[in-house]
This record gives sequence, C-alpha cells and structure tokens, in this order.
Amino acid sequence: MLFVAQKSKSNTKVGVKEIAKAIDSPEPFIAKILQDLAKNGLVLSAKGPTGGFYLDKAGMKNSLADIIIFIDGDKLFSGCGLGLKTCSEKKPCPIHDEFVSIRKHIKTMMQNAKLGDYNTALELGERYLKR
Repeated sequence: MLFVAQKSKSNTKVGVKEIAKAIDSPEPFIAKILQDLAKNGLVLSAKGPTGGFYLDKAGMKNSLADIIIFIDGDKLFSGCGLGLKTCSEKKPCPIHDEFVSIRKHIKTMMQNAKLGDYNTALELGERYLKR
C-alpha cells in the first residue's frame, strides 16, 4: 500500500506485476490482498490498458493500522506477545506486562502513520520497500 501511495502521488496507477517486483513479493499474494482491499474501498482500481491500483486523497489518509486490521485483524494490537490464546491479566504469559505497553505504542504509531506520509522519504531514497 505504501508503494501504491507513492505512485498515486503522481497520479500513476500500478499493476500487480509492478508492485510485486518493486517490493519483492509474490504476484499471487499481492493480487489477492489488493483484490480484497479494493472490494472494501481501501484501495481503488481501474480496469483496462491504463488501469491499475491507486489511492485518492481520502485513501492517502488511511492509516497503516487500518490496513493491518483489515488484513490480519487486531491481534497485533491486542494479542499475546508469545502468540498464546489464553494470555490475559488473570493468566499472563511471561512477557505479558512488558508487552502491553509495547503493543499500545505500536497501535498508536500505526494509527498515526498515514499512507501518504512516507512518499517523500521513499522518493529521496531515505526509506525502502524492497527486501
């Protein structure tokens, strides 16, 4: 989504192949995620020879938390640091107390991180999306 946001800044639509190559990720994986995101309005798509995926001004304001929650649910923000199903205040895992504050920090950071916020750093080569 960050790559799509970067390209959308210059009114460019991008296809699955270009996205997959740019971020070094499998095409079928990218296609499935983008299809689901488009169905739910988190990314826009246009068909045809000049089509592809893109974000409008409203889409640029979506947070990374919005995308994470859509794809993976809220387990990153509410789940156990060790991945246990039964971790809670009453039955904590060994890292529960420390992880609660880390989890809150991650959630706040991701909610404040808007898709359009990273375009300049990516364009200047200060940040990277490829593995």
